[in-house]
Amino acid sequence: MMHPDPAARPDPARLLAWYDRHRRDLPWRAPPGGAPPEAYRIWLSEVMLQQTTVAAVAPRFRRFLARFPTVEALAAAEEAEVMEEWAGLGYYARARNLHACARAVAAAGGFPREEAGLRALPGIGAYTAAAVAAIAFGAPAVPVDGNVERVVARLFAVEEALPAARPRLAALARGFLEHVAVRARPGDFAQALFDLGATLCTPAAPACALCPWRGDCRAQAAGLQAALPRRAPKRARPLRHGAHFLLTDAAGAVLLRRRPPRGLLGGMLEIPGTPWREAPWQEAEALAAAPIPGLAWRRLPGAARHGFTHFVLEMALFAAQVPRLDPPAGMEARPLAGAAAALPTAMRRLLALAEEAGAVREAAPPSMETHA
Repeated sequence: MMHPDPAARPDPARLLAWYDRHRRDLPWRAPPGGAPPEAYRIWLSEVMLQQTTVAAVAPRFRRFLARFPTVEALAAAEEAEVMEEWAGLGYYARARNLHACARAVAAAGGFPREEAGLRALPGIGAYTAAAVAAIAFGAPAVPVDGNVERVVARLFAVEEALPAARPRLAALARGFLEHVAVRARPGDFAQALFDLGATLCTPAAPACALCPWRGDCRAQAAGLQAALPRRAPKRARPLRHGAHFLLTDAAGAVLLRRRPPRGLLGGMLEIPGTPWREAPWQEAEALAAAPIPGLAWRRLPGAARHGFTHFVLEMALFAAQVPRLDPPAGMEARPLAGAAAALPTAMRRLLALAEEAGAVREAAPPSMETHA
């Protein structure tokens, strides 16, 4: 077997030829040979795909577009509408930035066409700016996401661990811009890298035999492909505790409140509860925080768990029922079925716990998203 030349760079034309045969059919992509995709669709998909899988995003992308078909429609919406449509996708600061960015773009009459202009918009970082610039506008840019980091780390056998290796991996990826094939098709090259990482150069058991760059991969030549990229050990996330109160009425409505506009789950609806803290809540002190004191609150068996980026949350759930809900100031009542769709995943886990305990007749299961 020939070993790759350490000074050589894989031929992008081979990757593009592979992409032309095996490209994924995704709802935000333009058909081959057609007009370039709309910047709005590319930007929206890239924001949705941050920390979320393609399988989870595809149906939500279609639903979001049906509700907000243009950047102008998104800009004209109320923030609460956008947050509710985002429910279940996690990392809710993305939705607030998405709305702010849409308003800036609508006010300017459209998206900037270069990376620098895109980076100046709310919530758009280096990766998203490069992706929109390359895919929507054909600008010379190579966006580097987790898939691309993995491909590049293996191609060049970069053994430095992430995240410290990121600047070097980004520089190696940008080096492909020297090739005429990449300058001619920057959007397709970016998406080819995405597809290679997602379908062949996967985190576990990469399909090296099918890779168009298999003869040029230094990690594969050294038998290191499954070990790269290396990652620094993760710190254990601390555990926090909360207690929440599920109050329903005979008509099937549930009491909800909206969280403060900024901070964790900012602007999202929630089942009312205590603050989240390190020490578990004792029942008596938790009940003192009930949204309507004096009701026959009963603690349901078990607890709901949800993983945020920096901590794990364990929530106790108390339930009560009244003949008819009369929401206190700052709260609202909604039909349970409709409310479930507007709640973030952490709150849906509480509904699933209530359903298991027989405290509600209908509740939506939590989505596959595990971070908020």
